[in-house]
Amino acid sequence: MSMEACDLLVIGGGINGMGIARDAAGRGLSVVLVEKEDLASQTSSWSSKLIHGGLRYLEQYEFRLVAESLAEREVLLSIAGHLVWPARFIMPHVPELRPRWMIRTGLFLYDHLGRFALRGRAVSLPGSHGVSLAEPPYNAGLNPAMRHGFIYSDCRVDDARLVLANAMDAAQRGAHIFVRTTCESARRENGAWIATLVAEGGARTELRTRAIVNAAGPWVKSMLNQGLGQPSRDNVRLVKGSHIVVPRVYTGEHAFILQNDDQRVVFMIPYEGAYTLIGTTDVAIDGDPHDPQASAGEIEYLCRAASRYLARPVVPADVVWNYAGVRPLYDDGSNDPSSITRDYTLRVDDLEGRAVALSVFGGKLTTYRKLAEHALQKLRPYFPEMKAPWTDRAPLPGSDFGGLAPAVVLGNLQAAYPNLPASLLAALFRRHGALAAELLAGAHTVADMGEDFGGMLTERELGWMVAREWARRAEDVLWRRSKAGLHMSPAQRARVADWFARRATA
Repeated sequence: MSMEACDLLVIGGGINGMGIARDAAGRGLSVVLVEKEDLASQTSSWSSKLIHGGLRYLEQYEFRLVAESLAEREVLLSIAGHLVWPARFIMPHVPELRPRWMIRTGLFLYDHLGRFALRGRAVSLPGSHGVSLAEPPYNAGLNPAMRHGFIYSDCRVDDARLVLANAMDAAQRGAHIFVRTTCESARRENGAWIATLVAEGGARTELRTRAIVNAAGPWVKSMLNQGLGQPSRDNVRLVKGSHIVVPRVYTGEHAFILQNDDQRVVFMIPYEGAYTLIGTTDVAIDGDPHDPQASAGEIEYLCRAASRYLARPVVPADVVWNYAGVRPLYDDGSNDPSSITRDYTLRVDDLEGRAVALSVFGGKLTTYRKLAEHALQKLRPYFPEMKAPWTDRAPLPGSDFGGLAPAVVLGNLQAAYPNLPASLLAALFRRHGALAAELLAGAHTVADMGEDFGGMLTERELGWMVAREWARRAEDVLWRRSKAGLHMSPAQRARVADWFARRATA
């Protein structure tokens, strides 16, 4: 690192830290962000891949959170059009779990809370209504006993790439982003923070900063107490959410929200074309959250929850991949992991009005942009020169379509590169949006794309991810910047690892 001083040091390269870095850079602050591993390597890449209001949070009376989430759903549809896309969700009705009147009431609130939060602006997604599950297309793959249900709207998202798009925009606006770099500690000195940063390999540097944002996710409490030396009574509850991926169990692009006997809900979502994603669980954990794993019990739970609704049961042997993430929720005293609030708390500590530290507890993917706005609002007294909020209007990199629909932009890309496979172009567009044209510049044939690793991943795209997206290792690409690893054989994944190894020794 060559930086000696900045306005704001952000610790943590997940969605909340990156959203704050982007917002702050766009308001004229000098920003440095450090992430001890890869961007989105923890909670932010192991979600249910949804941008949603949180229908089940209505039962917990989280009306403010649901309304804010529904409003943010509309914002993200407009600024992240290649990463966030609408979906229809089907809820089969099981009378013994929730009565029909309760579901209708909840969906009525869900539809109208979004309109209320948007202050009269139109909601772009269609509303909810009852639906027959005895006829196509919604009967595909379902247990014939499921005859009635409800349909409503929410959105799906590529969670890790949403983090990357925010990172790219932050960097374009002047932020300095360092992966594989740890903030070891920070101390207050002469009205500022002096942070000790350690890069992978052991290189150390000190950075002087006016303020610190602690967005360390599962490590937010330890960073606040030990890293920053700031005592606090705030606590974080670590809740593991696991998901399984199985070969597609039904046709169609709609998703399902399934009621379970324990009053939780489980999603079934079309995933990567050939698969169905099923999740999630809520398991409280203690200890180091670094490498969470889906347990055999969680996998069995998800299979059982889905099988209740399917014509052909899902069993653990069907699972082709699973993953788990740890949600760092604000400890609100609830004994039930599923009932802990998904809302966020922002804690501000300063010393005589200077050397401020803001810590982020909780939050959810959908509300990251609004969380960033609230964080900058709390920091405004320390930065009176800060510009006004702006992120609700500016498209993220790759989503500036010039007023055209995404399908039209993809069609134009395919017309401009007729000698490249349409499936490859579609994969590139899904990952990079309008920036796919820049990635492809001068590549008129398949040979121009370099080595084909399988899973719609080529050497040219790998080079782009290293140069433009902070990729350093094979897993950064295979499971975050793309999901190509799911479509590859072990030998193909090993070839990607070899490519990175050759670059490291070149």
